Amino acid sequence: MSEISTKPYMLRAIYEWCTDCGYTPYLAVKVDGATRVPMEYVKKGEIVLNISYGATSSLKMDNDAIYFHARFGGVSREIYIPVNNVMAIYANENGQGMAFEPLLGMASAAAEDAPESDAPAAPAPVLSAVPASAPAPASEDEDKGPDDGGEPPKKGSRPTLTRIK
Repeated sequence: MSEISTKPYMLRAIYEWCTDCGYTPYLAVKVDGATRVPMEYVKKGEIVLNISYGATSSLKMDNDAIYFHARFGGVSREIYIPVNNVMAIYANENGQGMAFEPLLGMASAAAEDAPESDAPAAPAPVLSAVPASAPAPASEDEDKGPDDGGEPPKKGSRPTLTRIK
């Protein structure tokens, strides 16, 4: 029996945490042929979607896919996202959440193309979380990491999710 992925359970847990805390849950999704989203809103093969209760209708988060109806430009659209295409789920207000490595086409293409012999099983999704930590005082000799200009975020701007490989 194949092992069930933890990814859909983590997605549901972070969604529930966001709604319990009054945050707006957002999904970052890698778009491919199996994904049904409004293509006019896709940028660089990715789309970020508000999946809050007020922004969606009939939201269903299964182990294989997430699907719901949402309005884009006043027009209701049906959205279908394979769980393997989800790159992150996070709270829009503070950016806290969980990032995943998208496994495009793993569910359908791997099952159809893989011979039933001794082929190795697909790797399990790797989950990673970025812990919130207080900034430590840095000395002049230490490497300060990437240079972000040292400027705090602007008031009123939307938080962004940065994927680090």
